[in-house]
Amino acid sequence: MQLDKERIKSDFERKLISLFAEDIKDASRLHKYVALGEIIKEYTFENWLKSNKKYIKGDVKQIYYFSMEFLIGRLLENNLINLGIRDLVAEALDDLGLSLEELEMEERDAGLGNGGLGRLAACFLDSMASLGISGHGNGIRYKYGLFEQKIVNGYQVEVPDNWLKDGYVWEVRRADRAVIVNFGGNVRFDIVDGRLKAIHENYESVLAVPYDVPVVGYGNNVVNTLRLWSAEPVGSEFDFSSFSMGDYARAMEYKYSVESITSVLYPDDRTEKGRMLRLKQEYFFVSAGVQSIVRTYKKKGKPIKHFAKYCAIHINDTHPALAIPELMRILIDEENLTWEEAWDITVNTMAYTNHTIMAEALEKWSVDMFKSLLPRIWTIVEEINRRFCQELVEKYKDDWKRIDEMLIIKDGFVKMANLAIVGSHSVNGVAKLHTKILKEQELKLFNEYYTGKFNNKTNGITHRRWLLDSNPKLARLLNETIGDGWIKNPNQLIEFKKFAKDKSIQQKFEAVKQSNKIELSRFIKNRYGINVDPDSIFDIQAKRLHGYKRQLLNALHILDLYNRLKENRNLDIYPRTFIFSAKAFPGYVLAKEIIKFINTLANKINNDEDIDDKIKVVFLENYGVSLAEKIIPCANVSEQISTASKEASGTGNMKFMMNGAITIGTLDGANVEIKEAVGDENIVIFGMTADEVIELYKNGSYKSLELYYSDERIKRVIDQLMNGYLDVPGSEFMNIYNHLITNNDEFFVLKDFYAYADAQMKIDNLFRDKSKWNEMAIINVASSGIFSSDNTIKRYAEDIWGIDV
Repeated sequence: MQLDKERIKSDFERKLISLFAEDIKDASRLHKYVALGEIIKEYTFENWLKSNKKYIKGDVKQIYYFSMEFLIGRLLENNLINLGIRDLVAEALDDLGLSLEELEMEERDAGLGNGGLGRLAACFLDSMASLGISGHGNGIRYKYGLFEQKIVNGYQVEVPDNWLKDGYVWEVRRADRAVIVNFGGNVRFDIVDGRLKAIHENYESVLAVPYDVPVVGYGNNVVNTLRLWSAEPVGSEFDFSSFSMGDYARAMEYKYSVESITSVLYPDDRTEKGRMLRLKQEYFFVSAGVQSIVRTYKKKGKPIKHFAKYCAIHINDTHPALAIPELMRILIDEENLTWEEAWDITVNTMAYTNHTIMAEALEKWSVDMFKSLLPRIWTIVEEINRRFCQELVEKYKDDWKRIDEMLIIKDGFVKMANLAIVGSHSVNGVAKLHTKILKEQELKLFNEYYTGKFNNKTNGITHRRWLLDSNPKLARLLNETIGDGWIKNPNQLIEFKKFAKDKSIQQKFEAVKQSNKIELSRFIKNRYGINVDPDSIFDIQAKRLHGYKRQLLNALHILDLYNRLKENRNLDIYPRTFIFSAKAFPGYVLAKEIIKFINTLANKINNDEDIDDKIKVVFLENYGVSLAEKIIPCANVSEQISTASKEASGTGNMKFMMNGAITIGTLDGANVEIKEAVGDENIVIFGMTADEVIELYKNGSYKSLELYYSDERIKRVIDQLMNGYLDVPGSEFMNIYNHLITNNDEFFVLKDFYAYADAQMKIDNLFRDKSKWNEMAIINVASSGIFSSDNTIKRYAEDIWGIDV
């Protein structure tokens, strides 16, 4: 498609009229953004259609990435860059007296995810499209996001994230491609045409309507699809007879019941109803997605027995694991294949990524709930388990302990990770250390049973979003220094390493970082009224709030540093701005209390004139993709301090290093590989190793109470939580105290306290030598190309999906 400024201006003005009957001078900024978004979306349509036709008519293998989350952020700037027209559009709008940057700010982040899992899925979609792989996302179109976080008097307050209230310009509703998903009812078996046939009866039907979002590849005319499913009533959504009889609530009951399925990301699972809704969500989008894939495949005119040759379904964590029995259901019940034929196709189609060893995140569902909600799927899972058990008995004879550990159905629960492993041909971890722990400990029995099934695929990030889009000043410096080939081939970033000692490049690099820090300082001042010094060290921990991620360790160290400053006003420390941003799940009491602690600490420190502004603490509310894009380019120090062995990989660590931050971290997740990439001298590592942590869990020798009584600095910060020193009642932080002392410090915060404090002093000393610091930062940027999701996806494609890139 040939575009010039005049066409863009004409299309934009015409779209304002057709959508809102307004001209430029009368239209609101929101309406201008919507009009611009609509014409940019339309510019993708021709290539979108061509891509879809190519996939259906050709012998191209389709990759379908199933995930509960797709944290795609804002799409306007990303799409303009990938289409190669951002500068042209900016110039066209400037001719009309408009600012592209201002219109970009009107876009809300799509409420389709929470954290690293969803952002990874979004990066993978970008890389698949940019590499020319026919890879599509399959998820849920949530009416509300996780929640919008407000900080009120230091507390997290959750308000609805009504991200769709003004519509979503990037989606296309495909009502003609809707499918039916059935819940409840009962299953009976009968002989039909000489074969045993499952007959599902008395079920409740839900209409799954797809909303498609174009996924634009960078500079290659490829447009893939993110398909998001919305739950809607089948037929009439309104019970007129009930309404006529005065039973108004019942008249709308079915509609509300159906729409609740796709109302909100991760409903609270502390109640039976919440757990039921989560399971319903998972089956809903899996069933809709698999049905749609089979329907699309059949348009090719190929035999169903060749399905796995042309289709790959990738399960992102256990949430979509029901894709396995759902594909079995369709192949057996609708395509009339034998169990053996269907199982062979299913296993060769499915691949599973494990994201955690945390027991709380390895899903399991009660058998009673599973049977009542998904009776046909239950019979299939039960048969998968029976046959698998039979295989295990044949191999291991009477080793019942081993067999018991590997079962899919155990102690009244369906174990989704076990189902995903048994029903897939590939199981991958997301960092070398994580995969090692899976293979040698957590999933050791499965790894021994399935030779060659387990493999590692270290996570990645799309460098186009996290460098080109979010840090344009650094991108320009890279282009001037090494050329722009890195945009297509991120491995070329390593060429920047040649300039690590170049004083001129160091100065330019430092100027970029300083400019970004000044912008963030202004944002903090305008939003929170806090003055922060852009010349200070910007030390940032931005990620989901969880005990194992140890924001608490960071905060306790800040309190200790504050104590030392109070004792010695002349303490020689380099001024430091500690920046936090994180959401805590609504039901996670400890995490919410840590947020209150951080904000209470900030209030005390930021208002204490005795310490001469040597340290400041800022908590930025409502962490999400767009805020991350504002924060990450400004970081001098990247906090990656999880308890070793607990973080599967991390991708925030990669984003920060790609933007020139120095990592302070444990040897956990992908930190291990970052250390290998940058060298020991360009990262600051501290604390126990994964093996040491695992050994402490095994032998139970750690006693946090002994540390508390034996060490004055540790005792003081713990006591200050409870004795009113922080100007709030001690009861405010009782859960933190119990977590650390009464419950023996599950994540070894106190155990690693001094190692962390020493590492922070090392950071302080390193930063004083600006030339050395800039050299380290440049090496981090140069070494980050290997963590591009382009590289990760190439490995998935070649090793798991069986396609050449």
